[in-house]
Amino acid sequence: MRETIIRTISGLLYVSILVVSILSSETIFITLFFLLGFVCLLELEKLLRLKSYALYGVHVLFFVLFSYMKFNPNAIVVLLCITIFVNLFLVKDLLFIRKIPVFEKKKYIILIFYLISSIVFLTLIPTYNGTFNPILIVGVFILIWINDTFAFIIGKNFGKNKLYEKISPNKTIEGFMGGLVFSCIGGYFIFEFTHYRNFQFWLGMAIILSIFGTLGDLIQSKFKRQAGVKDSGKLMPGHGGLYDRLDSIIFSSPFIYAYLLIIQNVS
Repeated sequence: MRETIIRTISGLLYVSILVVSILSSETIFITLFFLLGFVCLLELEKLLRLKSYALYGVHVLFFVLFSYMKFNPNAIVVLLCITIFVNLFLVKDLLFIRKIPVFEKKKYIILIFYLISSIVFLTLIPTYNGTFNPILIVGVFILIWINDTFAFIIGKNFGKNKLYEKISPNKTIEGFMGGLVFSCIGGYFIFEFTHYRNFQFWLGMAIILSIFGTLGDLIQSKFKRQAGVKDSGKLMPGHGGLYDRLDSIIFSSPFIYAYLLIIQNVS
């Protein structure tokens, strides 16, 4: 009971800080995720048993150039293509269940790039068309929370078929489908409440977040399994590390940003 209360308070505090920062201003939102991204970077480095101070400089540089300055739209597109390629490489590695040497530093310095650049694209989502829109990014977080919540509830109560037992024994196909279905339903209510774009727009968003969010969670589970730990950290009581809470949306963010660019160009 005590653990449940701590977990609930911690979760509510996290959501409150997140939503307030998004609704406050673009600068506050970006600054918050600059700090959260730095913590996630530290946690991932610990999982992979790396220590590279150069990566901290890359984190600062990427945020200054791309998140704060919105440096050169063409450069952002190039960064997007590279980030998607790296993220898909991680998916390929996950699907083939190859043993990744935790201490292979050169490889993992490159792969940590996915974390830094993906968080940058998370901060770019609400300004994909040049104007900061807090409704858009709040909607993205709501959809990922709906997916995570209902995937857990349905998987726990009705799950029989394992989704990827070698990596995450508790995840089930029924849980994944439940998260996907309820995310799509959530997309409908977000549209009805905000009247932003149309239901098809939010439906596409829900599908992308459910699929790539689950993949992001599985990839982080593989990192943790190889490191022999349950959580990426202890920053959030009852939840584990910050990267544990953000892994789904971090991995999904470049795919969401690509989706938004495609929608914008097609419209």
